[in-house]
Amino acid sequence: MTELTALRLYFPQAARAKPTRFWHHLSAPALSHRLLTAARRSGIQQALLHLVHAGYLQGHKMTHQHVESTPAQHPLCIELIDLEERLRTFLTEHAEELHHVRVLLFRCEVPV
Repeated sequence: MTELTALRLYFPQAARAKPTRFWHHLSAPALSHRLLTAARRSGIQQALLHLVHAGYLQGHKMTHQHVESTPAQHPLCIELIDLEERLRTFLTEHAEELHHVRVLLFRCEVPV
């Protein structure tokens, strides 16, 4: 049986990644894009960006996704699935960018 683990990262849609290039100081990349790209480079088996229709993050009011405009504090969720060791390594490597992110790690039950 495979020992898969899921890592869920919850953060506001407007969260930005730390600038790594000169041009990023003018317009920093979205944290969601940075984390998905980093997961791909790290060899994570599966990475998904869950678009939330409605919800709230701790300390913020409830928001709803709208075609024309979505509030900056609207929640997003990135889910990574792989072995626990690889996910913990990913968390350690990206700890600087995850200080305002709610992180949940749980084991997956895979039916035989």
